[in-house]
Amino acid sequence: MTSTRVHIVSLGCARNDVDSDELAGRLEAGGFSLVDEPDDAEAIVVNTCGFIESAKKDSIDTLLAASDLKGKGTTQRVVAVGCMAERYGRELADALPEADAVLGFDDYADIDSKLRLIMAGGHLEAHTPSDRRRLLPVAPAKRQAAASDIVIPGRAPIRRRSKGAPSAPVKIASGCDRRCAFCAIPSFRGSFVSRPIDDIVEEVTWLADHGVREAFLVSENTSSYGKDLGELGALETLLRRLDAIENLDWIRVSYLQPAEIRPGLIETMASVEKVVPYFDLSFQHAAPGVLRRMRRFGDPDSFLGLLDRVRTLEPDAGVRSNVIVGFPGETDADVETLIDFVAEARLDALGVFAYSDEEGTEGANLDGHLDQDVIDERYERVSELATELVDQRALERVGQRVRVLIESHDGDTAVGRAEHQGPEVDGTTSFATGAHLRVGDLVWGRVASTDGVDLIAREEGAA
Repeated sequence: MTSTRVHIVSLGCARNDVDSDELAGRLEAGGFSLVDEPDDAEAIVVNTCGFIESAKKDSIDTLLAASDLKGKGTTQRVVAVGCMAERYGRELADALPEADAVLGFDDYADIDSKLRLIMAGGHLEAHTPSDRRRLLPVAPAKRQAAASDIVIPGRAPIRRRSKGAPSAPVKIASGCDRRCAFCAIPSFRGSFVSRPIDDIVEEVTWLADHGVREAFLVSENTSSYGKDLGELGALETLLRRLDAIENLDWIRVSYLQPAEIRPGLIETMASVEKVVPYFDLSFQHAAPGVLRRMRRFGDPDSFLGLLDRVRTLEPDAGVRSNVIVGFPGETDADVETLIDFVAEARLDALGVFAYSDEEGTEGANLDGHLDQDVIDERYERVSELATELVDQRALERVGQRVRVLIESHDGDTAVGRAEHQGPEVDGTTSFATGAHLRVGDLVWGRVASTDGVDLIAREEGAA
């Protein structure tokens, strides 16, 4: 008897990719076969993103496209999982009858039996969403004991690598305790809970033994790591433990909250050999008044001081961030403060987002909402500046020696990333005569030119 073929579509962030690998592992252990192409699948599982409006639209479009395959080939069932499915549950199921089921996080533990029931024509009622922060104790010290009694996606050891890439995301924590006024993630991802250090080390060791050269540490808020483990400086301990893993070459840390960076963390990141000089710092804005309304902290001087600390230790470090323009109450002067900061910060990558209300957030109920044309104008202005500035920053690297992890080929050109470039969103470094280089190779190069934020380098030997 042949097993049912399943294709998983993973949308959104690297954290979702980890969850998709967990779902793939559970399904494979439950007797399903994973296939790479949707046309070959009898069931398509779409791991949705529910972060912002554009991501939700992309999730809906993907579900509809998958549903269009039903009846045209082998595809029989389409199932929605992930953040959007968890966040909206029954509402999404009612609005999207094209999906045969909408499953929440609590369904992940027995996803194989749930999918088997769906394939047999059974009906599963979608859940009514609730605030997942209530599933764990308020006190962080009590969360580890309670975490084993609830489903936390990406925490389980069952994992199947859906991509053979030399870099792999590794979830070190889930959820968030912050109450940023623009963000709904904590309500459906839950309170912050760390994965134990030994579990992470075991997973990264397994990944390194299976060809992974870069461990990309992800979470909703990496700088909170360990707050529930009873160990001050747990992130620093984790980095040192990972540094000792054989066959692993790079450790990349993502999503640090500037207000939560403890004394010594930057110094540890700069001194641990395998931690690449890359700092993903979530500024979100620079004007103090806007940051306070966002329920965040900081100002240009403190942010620039943090960047100065980083570059004193790592002069060639890569720094990426994100900012939101058009938040309720933002003034013309606030925009100028943001622009001045961005110009001085010399960031390697900057994501610019136009504010939009998200259901259930404080921001949606604030006064001072701006007209959409004002938000659009500010977004265009800051986006254009960001593109110009990160392109300039790339030009500053011409002549620099860089170590590059090869990830793909485009004809004879080998394409990869230098240490200062994060996966997928921070640009690439390529070698025009790199046909002989293999995916997974680490290569030294000298930056010869740029194409926007992307670097073109000359090979200088194996790293």
